[in-house]
Amino acid sequence: MSALTRNEAQLRAQLLDVHHYAVALDLTGGDDTFESTTVIRFTARTAADTFVELKPDELHSAELDGSPLDPDSLAGNRLPLTGLGEGPHELRIATRMRYSRTGEGLHRFTDPADGETYVYTQMFMDDIQRVFPAFDQPDLKAVFEFTVTAPAHWTVLANGITERIGDRTGHPSGDGAGIWKSAPTPVISTYLAAVAAGPWHSIRTEHAGLPFGIHCRQSLAPHLDADAEEILSVTTDCYDRYHEKFSEPYPFDSYDQAFVPEFNAGAMENPGLVTFRDEFVFRSAVTDTERQTRAMVIAHEMAHMWFGDLVTLRWWDDIWLNESFAEYMGYQTLTEATRFTGTWTEFGVNRKSWGYDADQRPTTHPVAPDPDAVPDTASALLNFDGISYAKGASALRQLVAWLGEKDFLAGINTHFTRHKFANASLADFVESLAAHTDRDVHAWADIWLRTTGIDTLTPRIEESHGGWTLTVDHHGTRPHHIAVGLYDRDPDNTLEPRELLTVDVPSEEIVSVSGPRPALLLLNDGDLSYAKVRLDDTSLETALRKLSAVPGPLTRAVVWNSLRDMVRDGELEPAAYLATAGAHLPQEADLAIVQGVLAFARHHIIDRYLAPEDRTEALATLTLIARSLLRRTEDGSDPGLRLAAVRAHIDAATQPDTLAAWLEDDTVPGGPELDPELRWRILARLSVLGAVGEREIDAALAADPSATGEEGAARCRAALPTTEAKAAAWERLFHDDSLSNYLFSATAQGFWQPEQADLVRDYVPRFYTDAIALGARRGPAIAEAAGRYAFPGHAVDEDNLEAGHTALTDPSIVPALRRKLVDQLDDLARALRVRAS
Repeated sequence: MSALTRNEAQLRAQLLDVHHYAVALDLTGGDDTFESTTVIRFTARTAADTFVELKPDELHSAELDGSPLDPDSLAGNRLPLTGLGEGPHELRIATRMRYSRTGEGLHRFTDPADGETYVYTQMFMDDIQRVFPAFDQPDLKAVFEFTVTAPAHWTVLANGITERIGDRTGHPSGDGAGIWKSAPTPVISTYLAAVAAGPWHSIRTEHAGLPFGIHCRQSLAPHLDADAEEILSVTTDCYDRYHEKFSEPYPFDSYDQAFVPEFNAGAMENPGLVTFRDEFVFRSAVTDTERQTRAMVIAHEMAHMWFGDLVTLRWWDDIWLNESFAEYMGYQTLTEATRFTGTWTEFGVNRKSWGYDADQRPTTHPVAPDPDAVPDTASALLNFDGISYAKGASALRQLVAWLGEKDFLAGINTHFTRHKFANASLADFVESLAAHTDRDVHAWADIWLRTTGIDTLTPRIEESHGGWTLTVDHHGTRPHHIAVGLYDRDPDNTLEPRELLTVDVPSEEIVSVSGPRPALLLLNDGDLSYAKVRLDDTSLETALRKLSAVPGPLTRAVVWNSLRDMVRDGELEPAAYLATAGAHLPQEADLAIVQGVLAFARHHIIDRYLAPEDRTEALATLTLIARSLLRRTEDGSDPGLRLAAVRAHIDAATQPDTLAAWLEDDTVPGGPELDPELRWRILARLSVLGAVGEREIDAALAADPSATGEEGAARCRAALPTTEAKAAAWERLFHDDSLSNYLFSATAQGFWQPEQADLVRDYVPRFYTDAIALGARRGPAIAEAAGRYAFPGHAVDEDNLEAGHTALTDPSIVPALRRKLVDQLDDLARALRVRAS
């Protein structure tokens, strides 16, 4: 299959105006394939040759202006259209397409809980071609209408409002299938077209004259019902706030949100039909931070209705115009419009580290890369990462701090007005901003958006008569408009804020401050910029001793990030970070910080940075933290913090007795009853420790025969410490192409366990050859999952690193897997450096 190149897209955009897609899908034909018939109306501006893209299981027929095209002329995913005359044309193509099991194209899922089947589209980046033919590039926008024939008891959702217009009669099956038709969309890009069909459980309402709906599969209905008020409240509150911010009204005829199974991403911004992974329909207890994350994704996807859907990038080098804006607006609007007011703390301690890590790998790229760096769709797919999301959002937050929100929003609204229902680029956006400020936004964009890497800011403090001076040493190229927090110890030996300075970096100016030197001086207090922050010696000592006494969770998040960066850069011992967590997490009040620090401690410090012989002691430290948090929350005052402590206790267990007792009694003493998530979590840890076997896993699956149960069982079976279990799991991962994307990921998550390093040692070199073959066979979604979840990251040694670099020389490795391996190997090399430091 050929990836579309930027040059090809530019030539085709100059040649064609695409007007309308009429797509007819028949979903009643069986478990493996469906029928797809499409009529595309378009105009050629001049006589020329071009092509349309599709990936059919079988091409039944193709006609251009009533004349048949040779089906055998289909080459890969391109059907040539030769001898086009200037003027209007109609292309009619009938195909049989294959359902997906990998979350790409039209994904089909049968719910093990009740046997009901659901399908939904993910048309992003070439995947529309798995569903129907298209001139597949973002700047050939068109109107889309769907007609869908579906089983009689199904409901069909699409970008526009859908209506059941009748039943199929006279069909040999006599099935009475329903025929559904969607209202025509405004002009949208091909990757945004969407359909979801099945016996949905739906909750509908109306707000501001617009129909809203939320949908999930039937087996999740009680859980959606329980959270419907919160989901709809967040949705409508964000909708109202966006209408206060933006001059352009919401541009589509409805707003449906479908929570769909086995979805690869967090969500997808299909206009009028946003699809979410249905783990956001919580079937077990969750923390308030996890509720906040769901709310942020809702806000993020709604922002896309303007950033990405109303105004769309011209080519994929400007993906940041979609994702960075939606990320920034999602966090900011959620803070302004809902009860979730601590969103930037969670962003700082969790999301931002995604950007920092990505920006220090060989695969880093500018937020807005040079167009030549994104020559085709295969390369574009790799840039949906921590740079385009977290770093881009951080850059926009700094832009707002520097420019002012009033001018920023004015520029955005000018951008919408100029380019609505069309396409735009970075240059267009900067011009819109420049119309509302005297500041040099062109220079800002060049420095912030066209460069890579992270600046490092280090304070230099010198005593002076009656006070002291501050100079900020700046390693990097970007300007920063930051706050500097000064904190003093009070008589009770806690920390009190003294003053918040505003500093521009770089600057020749030396800041003179009267009074004593502060106990803690923190650059980038408030986290308004994107940079590594170092602490002077006095401030570092204060942080290590008094971190939990620092006022303000966002300030503490900046300190924790500084310590995290120091560990990764070999400037702070991993054990010192772990000791700091042990000293301060038991007093930490912010749940996002607790969860973020525990995650870094478990998955980076313990699993990678510490030597294997130090692992048991480090896990004991996590257990002590968890027990302290459990004691602190015995009164039930903070169920979210208690749940985080229970999870940490489970994950850190080195002996099975306590966990087995919890599982037997179906409760955590003095804590929550064991819901499905906690049961599977305990069983997974007991599987790793060899305290359960197939019999216990089968019994747990019989008690929870849901999709989540199947994933839990797959994870547990792969985690069992026997040669037979590992061989069976490996066979499923790399040789069973019917394994769905979610069952693949669950199996991979269970396979590699640091406690089982000797047992799986021989599989480490096998991973590379088998993953390369798998990626070539099953495509980018499974290739990415293999690189993310099936990589032997526990094996922090030179042999693994060498095997990985050898694998990268294989010319057959697909881009998605290559990118993940380069990142993973760089992280592995960093872990080796940290161990050696």
